[in-house]
Amino acid sequence: MQINIKAQARALQGTGASRRLRRADRVPGILYGGGKEATPIEFDHNDLYHKLKLEAFHASILTMEMDSGKEQVLLRDVQMHPFRQIVLHVDFQRVAADKKIHMKVPLHFVNDDIAPGVKLSGGLVSHVMNEVNIACLPKDLPEFIEVDLKDLTAGHSIHLSQLPMPAGVEVVAKKGEDPTVATIVIPRAVAAEEEEAAVAAAPAAADVPAAKQKEKETEPAAADKGKDKDKK
Repeated sequence: MQINIKAQARALQGTGASRRLRRADRVPGILYGGGKEATPIEFDHNDLYHKLKLEAFHASILTMEMDSGKEQVLLRDVQMHPFRQIVLHVDFQRVAADKKIHMKVPLHFVNDDIAPGVKLSGGLVSHVMNEVNIACLPKDLPEFIEVDLKDLTAGHSIHLSQLPMPAGVEVVAKKGEDPTVATIVIPRAVAAEEEEAAVAAAPAAADVPAAKQKEKETEPAAADKGKDKDKK
């Protein structure tokens, strides 16, 4: 998905200048990396705000259009107002086609409705992770990683090492760690109902051997009674 964002270089810097930009519906930002000096930039607030709502905007190579030309960039940081829907500041990083980048990419979970743990056991899917750290060249950067739950049973989990990665993409994780990505848990209400059903079925099962034992005990008595009749 190709996403373009327009920016302008800004000459004035500092708290006062940034405050004036925001009052004019502009967002101050910074563009850095790529072996070049950091460049102060600014954006139209409305355009940037709506682009930030796109999931792909946070995990894609973006094309930044400036007066000096186009730059391939990544969104690295966003500062929002504590309680108002206002973007305060953004950071972008230049990318080089031949250098690997490290990114957090969202996870997309599929087939949770047909997972055996949900369909047969009445379990609920718990998403333990919603994004994953990866490393790759810019051309190989995926918008998301798919997690297929079609074979997941109750009480079992999918771990990070089990996720299929696209070509050229590798997971970034601490050595020896294999965190849980998703699991299926049985709700307490369902577990309680199953336990009650098991307890109710237990006496019935116990009665069957007792009844058979009673039959065995009466059989010899009936046989002896028949022998006594024959003697008479």
